[in-house]
Amino acid sequence: MCYFLQKEIALYTASKANLEFSQFNIDDDVDPLFKEYWCKRLHPKNVAEKVYRQPPLRISLRSGRLNKQDFKFTKHQTSLLLAADSIGKKIQYNCRGFLPNQRQYRMAGLAAIEIAQKVSKAWRFLRNPKNSAKLVRRRDKHNMSVNRGGYCSTSTLSAGSPTSSPSEERVSSGISLSWQDVYNIAVKWRQISEPCDPVVWVNKLSEEFNSGFGSHTPLLLGQAKIVRYYPYYLRTLEAAKTIMLDLKYVNNAEDRAIFLTDIEKLKKIEVASSCSDLYNVVGETYWVATRCDSIAFQGRRLEGTRITTQNVGKTGFDFAIRTPCTPSRWEEYQEEMTAAWEAICEAYCSDPNPTRDSNALDAVKAAILRMTYYWVQ
Repeated sequence: MCYFLQKEIALYTASKANLEFSQFNIDDDVDPLFKEYWCKRLHPKNVAEKVYRQPPLRISLRSGRLNKQDFKFTKHQTSLLLAADSIGKKIQYNCRGFLPNQRQYRMAGLAAIEIAQKVSKAWRFLRNPKNSAKLVRRRDKHNMSVNRGGYCSTSTLSAGSPTSSPSEERVSSGISLSWQDVYNIAVKWRQISEPCDPVVWVNKLSEEFNSGFGSHTPLLLGQAKIVRYYPYYLRTLEAAKTIMLDLKYVNNAEDRAIFLTDIEKLKKIEVASSCSDLYNVVGETYWVATRCDSIAFQGRRLEGTRITTQNVGKTGFDFAIRTPCTPSRWEEYQEEMTAAWEAICEAYCSDPNPTRDSNALDAVKAAILRMTYYWVQ
């Protein structure tokens, strides 16, 4: 079923193999409908004749053959790769199910180095009082409710879609980085690290994105304990219980509220020790959502990730973390990511010696963690 989809991605990758890395751009080059089917692992019969087909392998390999010297590394290149390998190893999860992957290590390390280079150059530019004043004046000309620019955002970027990694000329000219620029560097390196993994920007899928698209992380799937994620089972169960006791309602599969105000039901929720116990209290498939406090707009609370329990018959229950992806949710979290990125830039650029001031570094670290929290929502 997925052979056609994987073959097309492999052919696309082959067509870019002899070009500059900046020319590899799955998000802009590959048809949105194709990406929709690829991500959802749908049958390709409805998409095969509707999308542009990639050129055959023999045509891709004929153009732009590499010279032998292109495979010889200089001392500087070797040092760069060794540094990338060292940095990349730090992404390894120390839990079962996540096997070491040297290629992923190297690509993650190269992504981290490129991000550090681009961000540090942008910050050096911003720390120049003349340049900072120019950006502040430019920011003040725009409606902040439309484009929360801040120190490191730019009004020249579309607020609704990521761009390719900014060039050195763009950064040096004083047009600073947006959060999409930063994250798109990591996204592209992750894409090239394993082209057959469907890693794409969700807002660049087809029009079906308007009806929602959700990620699914199962902890318990019937009788199977998912080795990668089951260690989070008890923590997730306790989080679900806390939300249910606090709100006194859950949502069913049709998103209708099921109220849990009965005292006996609340007592059963308190002592529940499994997802089946909670399901028996509710009586049908349900979900609850964590809450995420906004930093872009004081007092606003956003829907975080959803914890779902679904009866899958004799085999048991599907207990999972799901994240709905809809245009409205994308817009809400884009505002949060913009504000979080602004906070990182201000935390670093507002201090005269941030690398020597432990308090300033702590503020930068906290801002980075906060932005990461919004990203995983």
